[in-house]
Parts: sequence; C-alpha cells; structure tokens
Amino acid sequence: MAPMILYPAIDLKDGQCVRLLHGDMDKATVFNASPADQAEQFVRDGFDWLHVVDLNGAIQGQSMNADAVSAILNRVSIPVQLGGGIRSLEAVSLWIEAGVSRVILGTVAVRDPELVKTAARQWPEQIAVAVDVRDGKVAVEGWTGGSDLDPITLGKRFEDAGVAALIVTDISRDGAMTGVNVEAVGAVADAVSIPVIASGGVASVDDIRHLQAWPGVPIAGAVLGRSLYNGAIRPAEVIAVANRKAA
Repeated sequence: MAPMILYPAIDLKDGQCVRLLHGDMDKATVFNASPADQAEQFVRDGFDWLHVVDLNGAIQGQSMNADAVSAILNRVSIPVQLGGGIRSLEAVSLWIEAGVSRVILGTVAVRDPELVKTAARQWPEQIAVAVDVRDGKVAVEGWTGGSDLDPITLGKRFEDAGVAALIVTDISRDGAMTGVNVEAVGAVADAVSIPVIASGGVASVDDIRHLQAWPGVPIAGAVLGRSLYNGAIRPAEVIAVANRKAA
C-alpha cells in the first residue's frame, strides 16, 4: 500500500490563516496573520503538500485572498492544492499559470459538471473535486448552500474524466476535533475509481491509523487542520505514521 499523503490546511479569511468550526465564518480562530509564514513552517515540519482554501472566495464565488495565495506560492516550492471560489476555466488557468499544482472545484462540480470535465481534460491530474457533505448531501457556495446530490453520485459524475482526487469533507466534523468519519470517506473510495482524500475532523494520529485500516480501497490522503494548529498532532509523528506502509 502506498504511503498516505498528508495535506496541512491553510484556510484564508481576510488575508489571515484561520480555522473555522463547522464551516461557520463567524467562528474563526486566527492562527497566523501571515499565511506565507505558516506555509513555510509546514515545509520545515516535513510535509510534502499544502491544502489552501480561500474561504471568502468560496462564499463570494471569486478569489478574494489572491495576495495571500500568491505570497504562499512565492515562499514555498512544495506543491499546493487550492480551492475556494474558482468557478471558471479562466480562473483555473490563472492559478495553474501562477504555480498552483492542483485546483479544487466544488460548487461548479455540482452546478456545471461539464466545466470540471473540460478542466480535467485540459489540465490532466491537476483538478480535484471537493465533495463537502452535510447530512448525507453535498453542500455548495462555501457550505452556505445545499444540493440534493449524495457524495457517491457526485463522485461518479467524474469517473474517467481525469480528475486527480475527490476531497471528501464531513462538515459536521470540520474543526470540531471529533474524529474523522472513516465509514463515509471509505464508502466513497470504494464506489469510485478516483483517489479519495479525507477531510474534516482529523483529531489525532489515531485518525490516520483508522483511515489506513479501512478494509476497502485505500484512502489516498488526509487534510490536517485544527489538530495541527493546536498541537494535538505532532508533525513528525503523523508523517511517520502516514509513511508506514501496511504490512
């Protein structure tokens, strides 16, 4: 089994690095006024990827923290995946040209799946789809809106489209330190052929072990948020666990 890729999260609100609780913009904790400094710290910690989300952009439908994202891209050389408010091919193109390794599309995956397929053809393995789940249904517009799609139906839309990953987030657990929803993430991984990244609720190194122990299709990665910032997860330990190949 391949090592699990860990994605430390940098969530951007008003130019700062924050964490939300359950995706609520009014429940933001600022962890670093300089997202670029935070990105550099994650590189020093030994992580191989960064997961960056423009929270304001996700709600506004356009990039709102572009300066902070550009500062991160200028500061670090490890690959960055970026989501939040990217809803046109032009926006995808701009960010890939700016140095983003993977663009995450969420709302448009629900509203305009053909756009996502076109992007995945144009930029193979550089497009990921955000599958943000609340009460079994996919949420949109920075989690402020809903849909009647379930996560597996959404994921299956993009089979054979060249999408690099599905990022499956349980909104009810996001930022809550309550543990990852292994069953929900695993069910998506088993149902589609696209690699699945778990997000939301990773509270301890044991959550990574639980994801690795999923008996079905291996879960390809995990996004780490509040647990990294508050010290519940130590970078060296979690990286060692993620890199440990299953016997």
